[in-house]
Formats: sequence, structure tokens, C-alpha cells
Amino acid sequence: MIKFTRQHAIGVLIGLVSPLIFIPIVIFLFSWIQNHTVGRLWSDFKGFDAMQVKVITVSLLSNLIWFYTTLNKEYYNIGRGIIIGTLLFAPYIIYVKFF
Repeated sequence: MIKFTRQHAIGVLIGLVSPLIFIPIVIFLFSWIQNHTVGRLWSDFKGFDAMQVKVITVSLLSNLIWFYTTLNKEYYNIGRGIIIGTLLFAPYIIYVKFF
């Protein structure tokens, strides 16, 4: 059995914070692609559950960058923590999407 170490905690922190940082970037990209204002999409993000699920799901892809970087540098415990941090978003996404 693998013990939860400091490296796992760092990975979980990266897995939780990185998508939150990328949410404004994703909203900016969506507004640029759809020719809407950032303010309109930001208010849609705050007001509509379906938009929240879309934006959060796309922002979770930012964890792939960190995950592959840690795998290439052989920091496997941090990579496991990033996966755990990503999976912690799953209950919220499932709740908002289906309930």
C-alpha cells in the first residue's frame, strides 16, 4: 500500500489549483471563438450550470500538461496527486450535470 506523502499533497494542490487558474483563460478562448464578449460568457458561467460544466471540464485539461511533465521527470508521486486532484472535481461535475 502506498502512503500519502508530501509529494502526493503537492500533486493534489496542483490538480485543484491549475483548473481554477485556467477557467478565465478558457472563458477568454470561448469568447474569442464564439465572437462574444468575455463579460457575457463570464456571467453565463456564473449563472448557468451547463456552462460551468463545460468550462470546468475543458479547464481540467490543463492538468494533462502538469501530469505529463511530472511523468517525464519521473516524479510519479506528484503525478498520482494530480490525478487525485483531477478526480476530486468529478463529484461536482456529475452533480451539476445530472441533478
